[in-house]
Amino acid sequence: MIVGIDLGTTNSLVAVWKDDASVLVPNALGELLTPSVVGLDDEGRILVGQAARERLHTHPSLTTALFKRHMGSAHQTALGNHVFRPEELSALVLRSLKEDVERAYGETVVEAVISVPAYFSDAQRKATRIAGELAGLKVDKLINEPTAAALAFGLPQHGKECSFLVFDLGGGTFDVSILELFEGVMEVRASAGDNFLGGEDFDRLLAEAFVRSQADQPGFPAPESIAHALHREAQRLRIALGQVRSDEFVLRVDGQQWQQTFTQADMAALYAPLLERLRNPVERAMRDAKLQIGDLDEILMVGGTTRMPLVRKLAAGLFGRFPSIQLNPDEAVAHGAAIQAALKSRDAALEEVVLTDVCSYTLGIEVSQQHGQHRENGHYLPIIERNTTVPVSRVKTVCSAEEGQAAVKVCIFQGESRLVRDNIPLGELEIPLPPHNKGNVDLDVRFTYDNNGILECQVTIPKTGEQFALVIENNPGVLSPKEIAERLQALAVLKVHPRDQQVNTLLMARLEHLYQESLGERRELIGDWASQFQRALDSQDERIIRQTRTELNERLGQLERGGWH
Repeated sequence: MIVGIDLGTTNSLVAVWKDDASVLVPNALGELLTPSVVGLDDEGRILVGQAARERLHTHPSLTTALFKRHMGSAHQTALGNHVFRPEELSALVLRSLKEDVERAYGETVVEAVISVPAYFSDAQRKATRIAGELAGLKVDKLINEPTAAALAFGLPQHGKECSFLVFDLGGGTFDVSILELFEGVMEVRASAGDNFLGGEDFDRLLAEAFVRSQADQPGFPAPESIAHALHREAQRLRIALGQVRSDEFVLRVDGQQWQQTFTQADMAALYAPLLERLRNPVERAMRDAKLQIGDLDEILMVGGTTRMPLVRKLAAGLFGRFPSIQLNPDEAVAHGAAIQAALKSRDAALEEVVLTDVCSYTLGIEVSQQHGQHRENGHYLPIIERNTTVPVSRVKTVCSAEEGQAAVKVCIFQGESRLVRDNIPLGELEIPLPPHNKGNVDLDVRFTYDNNGILECQVTIPKTGEQFALVIENNPGVLSPKEIAERLQALAVLKVHPRDQQVNTLLMARLEHLYQESLGERRELIGDWASQFQRALDSQDERIIRQTRTELNERLGQLERGGWH
């Protein structure tokens, strides 16, 4: 069985293709969204999803989130006595989604199409594939998130001709893609984006503004010690201010409380720098696609952060019209990934849909430039430029810098900057030159980039016909095959929290979190409820546990709505 997965910074989803339609699969708690949060419970077992997220504030040393932002790097996170790389944390989320599908359909999931931000680098894409491998999934195909959303939108339009822009602002990344649909072909014309711009950045700015407003208040704790509490309240307030003119940022720690009022006008001023950063990728994509705003038939908003009124207002101003709201911004990418999975498995209902994509970054080599008697090293020579349709093969001819040179080192980079020091190194190839050569030796450097994001560099010396090749499969910070095997073995021995206990763990984590946030009689009441539920669990009587859980969930719902006295 092959599935489509939206592996998100904040939340993840999984979908399958059944009865000629994509279907989202709920997790063990009955929810479609699984928070991309991983932690350890009090017995050292792995927790994934909502139960882990509830413990971010109460058990910060045992819980982590936002690890997608470190994909493709050597960053490590310590949870208790364990140390995890971003690929491993992502693998635990993927494994949980895989088990959700297997539980729902009784089939073994062996393969997945996983979505990635269109602006993910080569290293980040490879790390995502490795995460799938660590989760026990074959991942032959990655799909760019905006392209997946476009598939979810474009499939019902099959047979029509249209051009549309996907504006994808999620929890951690921002992507823009421009696509055309014609005669059963969906072609990506251009992509641009920012891998460090999303809802989390809006929340960080709001939390920092609150800390500045309270810094002089007596007893205010160090921000790093309450980071998760600040983030959670900032996220709540950002969403609330999409509906009301003003609201309170409230922080409760160890029986003390601090608060500050924020208005929609405050938010507009605070978020202005981030909103401005949304403009550049849109303008770059439009330029690269050689299109005018009027050429676009639809503007699609994808990603939960696009629900912010300020973001929708910006989009309306940029495009001179209100964007389409046909798609659920949280679910569109997962639906598109499932469609791509069906295309890959050659489902009969989708035989005529052809999808093309582009290389999101420029790929090139380091060269030197001669200025009179002075030579400058470190310049960038693009060979495959960004937004070139893939698969693609391009060649450029360069020459050795000095007469009689014994060898040339071809250094390969990814990026858009004029100097290679500002781009990302991908690899290098040492080329021995013919002995006793007179004059400079020409070299034909060919880059071939395929649909799966694999780059091959081939260097030919026309004078001798010799060829040298390098396939870029590993990057600094990306696990080697040997390291993958070691990590697989380490993950295999980890104990995972039982799925059938997740509803109980979630409720206890929720009670503990609310207890820490509350004061006075409310705090005492929640403490009594937590004790009541613990006694029910200790009874090991499933009927008593279920009945108590139902009652307490109802009471907590009333309490959070302000209806409990």
